[in-house]
Amino acid sequence: MSDRRKPIDGTAVAWLVLCCTLWGVNQIAAKLALAGIPPLTQASLRSLGAAALVLAWAAARRIPLFWRDGTAFGGLLAGALFAGEFACIFFGLQWTSASRMVVFLYLAPFVVALGMPFIARAERLSASQTIGLLLAFSGVAYAFAEGFTQPSVGAHQWIGDALGVGAAVLWGGTTLVIRATPLSAASAEKTLLYQLGAAGILLGLAAPLFGEHWPTQWTPLLLGSLLFQTVIVSFASYLLWFWLMRHYPATRLASFTLLTPVFGLLAGAALLDEPITQRLVIALFGVAIGIALVNRPQSALVRR
Repeated sequence: MSDRRKPIDGTAVAWLVLCCTLWGVNQIAAKLALAGIPPLTQASLRSLGAAALVLAWAAARRIPLFWRDGTAFGGLLAGALFAGEFACIFFGLQWTSASRMVVFLYLAPFVVALGMPFIARAERLSASQTIGLLLAFSGVAYAFAEGFTQPSVGAHQWIGDALGVGAAVLWGGTTLVIRATPLSAASAEKTLLYQLGAAGILLGLAAPLFGEHWPTQWTPLLLGSLLFQTVIVSFASYLLWFWLMRHYPATRLASFTLLTPVFGLLAGAALLDEPITQRLVIALFGVAIGIALVNRPQSALVRR
């Protein structure tokens, strides 16, 4: 595996912040859409819709997608992990709170940080970078700590928590599969098509098995939410994310995803009139400092 990734620069930071902002807003859009579209059906529709957009985009830009390049195994595995991640999230929310789920889900950067040194030696974290990752996650956990102080959601809460951890492992595993297989050199379009196509089909097949049905009424709010998730998030932002993964270190990219739940809180304040608390402001500083430490250039001694 080549260690050809370049350090995070200003352009990458700008794109990463945009992605995290969109993913934070996506939580609000998905929540609104759940009123009319069941979770697995919703995830399948947005994945298949985005896959169609990827096909159209690649055709317009004459990007080859179906020639043999040894990516089939890695691509299908990444797609299956992607589908499993969403299944764990949606089923886990039946037994645990959304705030607890978010905290467990954002253990994914730790999975990437632990696994990447076995794939690319240059992506080892130094002691200060490890502290930064821990500090950033602590900021996220602090922002959502109120979810831990609320009354228990039931005796089976541990099942939902375990599924949240499982979703994080699957998310981190997806990143590691992409970097450890020929997908690492594939186009962002091909990598994304594997994930969206496999996830859309698998989730679509699973939906009726769990008693889900298609929505009977398509309100403007429902359509707008689904279009946002499909076009802006699942197509545009994911395409950008996989392009970034081809050019920058995966471990450092993963650290930025810790901004997503914080942006989700900000989106909730802007769109749902939820209050911005002192806890959130402190968490933002913790995340910012942690990410700065993770992305600080290592000394020549550490790089060797």
